[in-house]
Amino acid sequence: MRPRRLIFVNRFYWPDEPATGQLLTDLAENLAETGREVLILASGASDSPRDEVRNGVMIRRVAGRGNERGALRKLLAWVRFGLGACWELSRLVQKGDQLVLMTDPPLLPLLAGPIARRRGAVIFHWVQDIYPELPERLNGWRGLGPIRKLRNREWRLAAGVVVLGADMAGFVRAHGVAPGRLRVHPNWAPRGLRPATPAAIARRRQDWGLDGKFVLCYSGNLGRVHALEPLLDVAAALQSDPAFCLLIIGHGAQFARLQAAVHERRLGNVIFQPPQPRDKLGLTLGVADVHCVTLRDGCEDLVFPSKFYGIAAVGRPMLFIGPAQSEIARLIADHNLGGAFTGGDIAAMVTLLRAWRAHPELPQSIGQHALAYHQSQPGFIGTAIGWKNLLDSPSSDPGTGSHPIPSS
Repeated sequence: MRPRRLIFVNRFYWPDEPATGQLLTDLAENLAETGREVLILASGASDSPRDEVRNGVMIRRVAGRGNERGALRKLLAWVRFGLGACWELSRLVQKGDQLVLMTDPPLLPLLAGPIARRRGAVIFHWVQDIYPELPERLNGWRGLGPIRKLRNREWRLAAGVVVLGADMAGFVRAHGVAPGRLRVHPNWAPRGLRPATPAAIARRRQDWGLDGKFVLCYSGNLGRVHALEPLLDVAAALQSDPAFCLLIIGHGAQFARLQAAVHERRLGNVIFQPPQPRDKLGLTLGVADVHCVTLRDGCEDLVFPSKFYGIAAVGRPMLFIGPAQSEIARLIADHNLGGAFTGGDIAAMVTLLRAWRAHPELPQSIGQHALAYHQSQPGFIGTAIGWKNLLDSPSSDPGTGSHPIPSS
């Protein structure tokens, strides 16, 4: 009998920097190390080879990728990759293959699921964010009910649906997925991420003009799901104090608007840096005294920012801005990882930052709590074991590495 081949579909993969590409690279290479035949369908730069093998993983680039800034260009990129991936699946999938569909592009499972089922594949969904609810809640889109019904059907027909946290699990369960097919496997800090040395951090802070500053940092995708306006309000409230600065590292849909707002408000204490390579992430995260994690209201059960795990891995306190009832807010409170605030709590955030600046032992202690939390979690190894258990026994109860799903 032919060994079951494992196929992942996601728009990003090595050497891409977006979080889903890094997470998929970690997991695929680990599974390949166990002897599984692993194939990735991804997009790539215009000069990327169509087929290559890296660390035992076969990679097929099904669509080139150029400048995707702007909503229309991003939509066209989603469509182009989705159609290309479905064409490849219609040719490649064989009976018994295991297919893991991720959520970039959104709603790919609506097209790929029926194709793969007809060819006898076993389908799993790795849900990084949930559509069409995100554009409904963020942009007020209407008329997406038929898409939701198709999405729910694909979830229910799958052998397994993997989500990132308890809030997302509650949402998926409420849309008809049987508990035995629902798993919670959190994301993880990138493999190999370690705190940088104080000397290296000091050099990077000097290079970026941060010497002597108390640095509040947002590092990652500047996407629409993130509440970033309150960060500028905090920067404005602290502008008279030269000891503070806000460091923003990354690009995304809100980048141009943020830059324009900083210029319009004359916020001289805000510094922008481009996205940094993965092998420098420990250093990049280490330059900050405090890191921000943000979510817009109403999105807490649709996404879980993976930056949470990287921040904990380098031992830095977190300032969370988002819904008070969200899972991240609960984790921060339960494990003493920093402070959690709603977007309107500017004065309270400023007071906390001033206290941390005046008493550096406080954020240092919280950073140690964050590092201890990171070390106590299953992390990548636990999640990889959970994925192996799921793939080997699709109908079994959650295995090692899964988190229990609280009842609703």
